[in-house]
Amino acid sequence: MWVDVVTAVHAEYAGYLPAAWESLHRQRHPHWTWRVQVDGPPGEVLDALAACGAADDGRVRIAAHGTEEGPAVTRNIALGSCTAPLVQNLDADDELEPGALAALSGALATHTHAGYAVGHARDLHADGTLRTAPLAVPAGPLARGALAVAWASALPDRTLPPVHPAGVMWRRNLLLTVGGWAALRGVEDTATLIAGSALATGILLDVPTLRYRRHDAQRSRRNSNFSGGGLSICLFGSAPPCSRPDLPGKSGTESFTPTSGSTTSFSPRHAHRPPSSPVPGRPG
Repeated sequence: MWVDVVTAVHAEYAGYLPAAWESLHRQRHPHWTWRVQVDGPPGEVLDALAACGAADDGRVRIAAHGTEEGPAVTRNIALGSCTAPLVQNLDADDELEPGALAALSGALATHTHAGYAVGHARDLHADGTLRTAPLAVPAGPLARGALAVAWASALPDRTLPPVHPAGVMWRRNLLLTVGGWAALRGVEDTATLIAGSALATGILLDVPTLRYRRHDAQRSRRNSNFSGGGLSICLFGSAPPCSRPDLPGKSGTESFTPTSGSTTSFSPRHAHRPPSSPVPGRPG
């Protein structure tokens, strides 16, 4: 089956793209499209893709939306362009193992009721060392809800999910059913995996499929002042603070004026010149 590989990338990670591209080039499964969606200014990303030759490959689609929206929104913009029945996430700073697409798509072809497939993730360190962590759950079919149960039962000793959420291959219709990647800061892929695995069965392979790069610039390793709360703004004249007279018990909400966004697509050969069914059953 054809696979759409989705990569969200911002300028700071442009330097990792050649390695991600090379990992795709090594795939034994030939039927894939790489959909690179640029979050923010595209210049450095386009330069990196042109320099490594990815921009000249007809299987590569490069697009940019101009603003900085974060990984979940950026992936979902790319997801909107996907047409293949399978979608593989590939973070810009990670790599796929050479047999990843073949193994994962093969598992989904065999297990027709499974909605997703995932394998081992090996940590890729700066010196090139690859280190494998043992699977926290047995390989094989994953029942609906099994990942959430396994995760909860391991707390508080283990806080990471039982499989690596960054390396999941999804059936596109399941990924769309859960609304794409979740808008939860720092756990976009984890939240999506837990939601998807509650709706559909999955397959866990006892083979490595992802090389998860460890480096100091990882967003998931940064501290932040983000509080997780929103600011309530009263917009209803003399009404009491944060209340609506027409909705008893409801708090006021901040309003906004939507603006139309656009995605600019780039021809792979001229990356520097932008042209005008029912659902089958990253840790930081």
